[in-house]
Formats: sequence, structure tokens, C-alpha cells
Amino acid sequence: MSSVGSVPPLAGTGVGRHNVFVYGTLLENEIVGVLLKRVPPSSPAVLHGYQRFSIKGCSYPAIIPVENKKVDGKVLLGITDIELGIFDVFEDFEYERSVVEVSGMDHPGTLLAYTYVWVEKDDPKLEGDWDFNAWREQHLEEFLEVVEKFIEEYVAAEPNAPL
Repeated sequence: MSSVGSVPPLAGTGVGRHNVFVYGTLLENEIVGVLLKRVPPSSPAVLHGYQRFSIKGCSYPAIIPVENKKVDGKVLLGITDIELGIFDVFEDFEYERSVVEVSGMDHPGTLLAYTYVWVEKDDPKLEGDWDFNAWREQHLEEFLEVVEKFIEEYVAAEPNAPL
């Protein structure tokens, strides 16, 4: 996650709408609600050709491209330009926003979405699978506090942020 001192200017006017595939801590509606001050509609989805990993020393996961693997998650629908900017700062420099094609679990076909891919593909800190339910049980409360502090700092650094 980002330190908020380097908050970029908010991109866009908030009128653009985007799909964002989430696979880790952002699967938790409480986390998304703190970041965006709303919980957008979502739909279960699968991202093929990627694998989710635990990161040594971190409670949040990463994904990287891995042939013949898949990541279950969900697509957040109707994300504004401003909200996408919040996700960009939250995900920080360790992740790169990428366009991916995801398969819906509730409907046939695919759709394009942004997701955040771990930049360092050969990072030795990537280890084993990351489990959402275990994370939720062991880390949710602490992570919520971190996210609340993040958004407070974000708003303080960007006083005109429409949150």
C-alpha cells in the first residue's frame, strides 16, 4: 500500500465507468466501502492465465501471469475515474494496473476489466496460495484499521477529493 505523500492528481472527472477485477483484500465489501464510501455492484469472475500468491511478510496477495492457472475473484462494476485513482494509490508501486479479460461465473462470455498485477514476476517473497477466508478470519480487523488510516491520509493530502 502507498504512503499518501505521493498522491497523484485525481485523474478524470468521475464520469468514466470501469470494471475492476479484484482477487484479494478488495473481495471484502467492508474494505471497498471504506476506500470508496460505497460498495459498487459486483459479479463473481475468473481470471485465466494468472496465479494468486501469498507475499511473505504481508497479509495481502499478489497475482502474476502463470500459464494454465486461474484466479477466482469478482468484478467491481461502475468504478468511476476518481475511484480508480484511489485504487491506483492504494495498490502502490508494487502493482501495475493492467487490462485483463475475465470470465463471468454468473453469465456466459467475457469482459474486459482492470486488475492489479504484481510488478516483480520473479519475486522470492511470492509463496504458496493466499486464502481469502483465512485472511478474513486472521487479518480483517487489523487491515480495516490500516485502510481507514490510509483513506484519512489520502483525503488530508487531497482535500478536494470528492469522498
